Amino acid sequence: MVAEPIPSWPGELIDLRVDQGKQRVYVRSTPRGPAETAVYVHGLAGSATNWTDLMGELSDVVVGHAVDLPGSGYSPEPADGDYSVAAHARTVVALVEHLSAGPVHLFGNSLGGAVSVRVAATRPDLVRSLMLVSPALPDLLPRYGPTRVALSALPGFGRWVADRLRIVPAERRLNATLGLCYADLARIHPRRLAEAAEELRRRDGLPYSTGALVNSARGIVCEYFRRGEDNLWSQAALVTAPTLVIHGRRDRLVDPRMAFRAGRAFRHVRLILMPDVGHVAQMEVPERVAREARRLIGETALIPIGE
Repeated sequence: MVAEPIPSWPGELIDLRVDQGKQRVYVRSTPRGPAETAVYVHGLAGSATNWTDLMGELSDVVVGHAVDLPGSGYSPEPADGDYSVAAHARTVVALVEHLSAGPVHLFGNSLGGAVSVRVAATRPDLVRSLMLVSPALPDLLPRYGPTRVALSALPGFGRWVADRLRIVPAERRLNATLGLCYADLARIHPRRLAEAAEELRRRDGLPYSTGALVNSARGIVCEYFRRGEDNLWSQAALVTAPTLVIHGRRDRLVDPRMAFRAGRAFRHVRLILMPDVGHVAQMEVPERVAREARRLIGETALIPIGE
């Protein structure tokens, strides 16, 4: 018999001071106990629950905090309407500072990976280790999935498509999305599928959900064309924290060959290529990702920041 999945971790809305303004975000957390702290950042169209199982696997070694980025999950839309990678990075920085837990082990998947790279590059004092799962770093030859993201970011077009898709039943839309993200759909527990469909229907009822998705997609696309010191690959070279990069060889959204570029860009990096995994390894094979993350957490827990 297939074991029942653990429930989503409890959460709360937290008020953050971001630059000169305020932002409320919903954060799900594991119980206190371990001395080390981890912060988890989800990808496009995702939420804090994308990390539920990995957080459970690591709850004995880190206190985990998974954030719903502004406009995602249960977090309200940003007051300034800014869904750029830089804006999301400022929110994550504000969250880490709010936690007052010292440098954290920072996890990011897809869009969250791009956000986490910017945080680690610009605020090295806040990041003890960096763990990236299929990070959405610029690729001059994007795959089919990113091309769809780019089209969805076109002014007017993305909103039109998203609004048209709302007439499609949530389960059908969800299956299409999961088909892009997973290598093996059989790994999804029926309860997780039901939870995701219920969440999608809830999001359909929010007036800002389409704008949040389209503008976050636009934020990723903008990073593909950014040049100079703010380019994410340039920022990757500035990251001093020990870094783990995990790619699934059957990823349809981020080309797994980007792992080799990551190996050249980051200063202290270990690369893991999982042959039978797609875009969301932390959801598809959380126990395997946890094994690799646990190793890095153990190696870095007592290393002074900057060494």
